[in-house]
Amino acid sequence: MEKISINTEKIQLDQFLKWAGILESGGQVRPMLDEGLIFVNGVKETAKRKQLHPGDVVKIIDIGEYEVVRED
Repeated sequence: MEKISINTEKIQLDQFLKWAGILESGGQVRPMLDEGLIFVNGVKETAKRKQLHPGDVVKIIDIGEYEVVRED
C-alpha cells in the first residue's frame, strides 16, 4: 500500500487522485465510480467529492491501494 501525504485536514476524492498522480484530471474519476472500481475504507464509493481524511484507504481495482496520511 502506497502512502500519499496531504498538507490539509481533508481532501476530496477527485482532488486526491489527481494530487497522487493516479489520474490526470479529477473528471476521470466519474467513469471509474460508475463502474464500481473505487473503494474507500472497504466500501464502494459513488461520490467523486467524498471527503478523505488521514487514515482513509482508497483502493482502485487493477490500479492500487493508497493510504491518506497527514504531511508532518
